[in-house]
Amino acid sequence: MGSVLVTGAAGQIGSELVVELRRRLPDQAVVAADLSTKLPPGVQEQGPNITVDVTDGAQIARVFEEHGVDTVYHLAGILSATGEQKPRLAWNTNIGGLYNVLEAARTRGARVFWPSSISVFGPDSPRVNTPQNAVMIPSTIYGASKVAGELLCNYYYHRFGVDVRSVRYPGIVSSETLPGGGTTDYAARMYYEAIERGQYTCFVRRDTTLPMMYIPDAIKAAFSIMDAESGRVTIRTSYNLTAMSFSAGELAEEIWKHIPNFECTFEPDFRQAIADSWPVSIDDSLARAHWGWNPDYDLSSMTTDILRVLGERIRK
Repeated sequence: MGSVLVTGAAGQIGSELVVELRRRLPDQAVVAADLSTKLPPGVQEQGPNITVDVTDGAQIARVFEEHGVDTVYHLAGILSATGEQKPRLAWNTNIGGLYNVLEAARTRGARVFWPSSISVFGPDSPRVNTPQNAVMIPSTIYGASKVAGELLCNYYYHRFGVDVRSVRYPGIVSSETLPGGGTTDYAARMYYEAIERGQYTCFVRRDTTLPMMYIPDAIKAAFSIMDAESGRVTIRTSYNLTAMSFSAGELAEEIWKHIPNFECTFEPDFRQAIADSWPVSIDDSLARAHWGWNPDYDLSSMTTDILRVLGERIRK
C-alpha cells in the first residue's frame, strides 16, 4: 500500500484535507507537501511533511518515487485575485505544476484528484443554473489555467489511462485556514471579522451572488468522487459542483442573526469585475447522478457552525 500525497497542504482546503485523510487512513502515510515551510500545527505535528515546488518536475518525480505515492490530491495553485496580479506565476504554477503531477502519476500508475473551479465560466456562459457543458471563455488567467487544466486531465486519462478525477469548486468557506488570493475570500473573511472585530468592509457589492460551499462539504466531495467506482466517473474534465448560492448582503444578514451589532459595509474593488463574470448558481445534477453528490450544509447551518467554531477558538 503506497502513500497519499497532498500538495498545497498549507492552503485553505489542503490544511483540513490532510487532517481528515490521516483520520481516514491511520495505517497509511499521508504526506503533506507545500512550498511554504509554515504548515498549520495540526498538519505539521501529525505526519510526514515535505517542502515541494510543484513547478520542478524532477523534484515531483523524486517525491513520488521516494514516498511510494499511489494517490495524490494536487491542491497547489495560485488563486484568481493573486493570478490577476501575477499572471505568469499563476500559469506556471497551475498548469506547469499539474503537468508535472500528471507525468509522475503516469509513470507510477497513481490516482489523481485535482480541483477545477467555477472560474472556467465567463461572461458568455449562462449565469443562472450554469450547465455542465456550457461555453467556457473565462476572463481571468486563473480561469484560463483551469480550462487548460481540465483538458490536460482529460487528455491524460484518455491517452495514458491516468485515473484523474476533478470537481469545479465554487467559493470555499473555511473556519481553520483563511483563504489567500481568491475572489470569493470575502465570505470567509466576513465571518472572521464579525467574530474578531465586529465589523467588515466587503470588497464586492451587497447584491453580488455566487455559488459557495462550506469546507466540510468540499472535503466530502473530494472523498466521494475518489471513492466512487471508476465506471461511475464518466466525466474526466471536471464535474460541476455546488452547495448553495447567496449574496454578500444575505451573508451579512445571516451573521446579524447571531451577532446583532455586526457592522458590514460594501466597497467593491477590482475583484468585483471577476465576480460579475462568474455564475450565480450551478447545475451539478450530473455529479449527483453519477457518484451521489449531496451537500450537508446550507447558509443557515454553515453560519451557525462556523461562528461556533471561531467563537470557541477565540475564547481559548
